[in-house]
Amino acid sequence: MLRLTPVVKNLLIINIVVFILQYTLQGMDFTGLISLWIIESDNFKPYQYFTYMFAHGGFGHILFNMLGLVFLGPLLEQFWGPKKFLIFYIVTGIGAGVLYSGIEYWRTSQLESDVTAYIIEPTPDHFSKFADEHGRYFNSKVYDFANDYSKNPEDPYYINQSKEIVKGTYQSLLKGSSMLGASGAIYGILMAFGLLFPNTQLMLLIPPVPIKAKYLVLILGGIALYSGLNRGSGDNVAHFAHLGGMIFAFIMIKIWQQSRDKFY
Repeated sequence: MLRLTPVVKNLLIINIVVFILQYTLQGMDFTGLISLWIIESDNFKPYQYFTYMFAHGGFGHILFNMLGLVFLGPLLEQFWGPKKFLIFYIVTGIGAGVLYSGIEYWRTSQLESDVTAYIIEPTPDHFSKFADEHGRYFNSKVYDFANDYSKNPEDPYYINQSKEIVKGTYQSLLKGSSMLGASGAIYGILMAFGLLFPNTQLMLLIPPVPIKAKYLVLILGGIALYSGLNRGSGDNVAHFAHLGGMIFAFIMIKIWQQSRDKFY
């Protein structure tokens, strides 16, 4: 029988309560207030580095995150104690948000620079290059437009329309790019488990096969890195937040292992 430890139990309750509030307070955009927005957005607030990790995008999202929390969290809390486990959970969650923000800041700056360059020199070739480099922000219709634009390179309509599409890409990013979920902290828990109990067999849900913790950490870390670097159109998963949780978890555990005389 699964036994919940105090901190894990309280974190589970908080996540469930916040999830309920997200649906009961939709009129005041409660989810938007506590999600983590990119730094350039007017919606960004520093407190979101903490609040985003208690919000979720749907039932499946919170279900899988909470399963990870209740199955692995109690073992770490018993191993470290409640206070140290809570510090670990919060720091890895915030760390995941920090890495996400840094990556998104770099991506947004690159996009802004490319937008400015295109506005200065709009041509069909430059538009096609822009669409290829920032394809994850577009749907397939933009390539139909690029094809028509290439056939009418001097047409003022296509020139002005291409500028609006390019500028709209950046504006849409500012208005719609946010992150939420406990995944960063959960990936941190997984990293900790893999480092502390590397040969423990874990049973996957999909597919239902056993795997050693150390191998699961390597696989999921590799997937997060690959997916983050090759993020495609329609991919709304914050892969670098997952990776950030694992990185901060690794750093914290190595520091604690070198300072065994200090117990938080």
